[in-house]
Amino acid sequence: MRPGPVLSASLNGARSAADGPAVPMSPADLADSAVAAVAAGAGEVLVHPRTPCGRESLSPRVVGPLLEALRGAGVGVPLAVSVSVGAEPDPAGRLERVRSWTVLPDRAAVHFAEPGAEELARALLGRGVAVDAVVPLGGPAGPDPMARFLAWPVREPGRVRLVAELASADPALVAGLRGLPPVAVLLFGREAAAWPVLRLAARCGTSARTGVGDVLHLPDGRRARSNAELVAAAREAVRKAAAAATAGSR
Repeated sequence: MRPGPVLSASLNGARSAADGPAVPMSPADLADSAVAAVAAGAGEVLVHPRTPCGRESLSPRVVGPLLEALRGAGVGVPLAVSVSVGAEPDPAGRLERVRSWTVLPDRAAVHFAEPGAEELARALLGRGVAVDAVVPLGGPAGPDPMARFLAWPVREPGRVRLVAELASADPALVAGLRGLPPVAVLLFGREAAAWPVLRLAARCGTSARTGVGDVLHLPDGRRARSNAELVAAAREAVRKAAAAATAGSR
């Protein structure tokens, strides 16, 4: 049985301190932000680990202390780490980093538009880390990332989730997911697509994602002050969209 829909919070993404005070950077700030986001309703937390100078990193000396800070702060929901070229451009380097981790996240986001994704996903599963296979849909990346995911043998469907980044809230993009392996699905968008895609996810009954890693503004256009504020707004948007979908099906 697939798990029910969850709301994931992308705490920092590829943002930097230049994006404003709502973006947490240090382990302490990320821990505080995670605690508040979970209190607001997030069922998962996604982080991009960073060195003290703000550079993304997959080093065990960066990933381990961050995960320990999050768990030490009482964050009891699954913790996910992004494993991408933003942190380590070389595919072999990413593999080496993942294999050297001494503290493991619950999940890892593997981008199937990037080289070496299949081997990286296998290595993570081999270490007991669930895989979020990130696939862009409807954007300039084209169908190749999805084709790569579909060609990758999903031997542990209960530990793999398709995370589809939609360029727009186009129902046709979601309709194309019906022939997938029996894996859970999370839909998300960035910036202008973030809120329409979140509402589409609610109507489709899939998991969804929000947070300053994806969007800096609330549905009414105001700049968000925190991840918790975005999560609270997302929960309300999901509730309304799901209720509208239920009413429309009667």
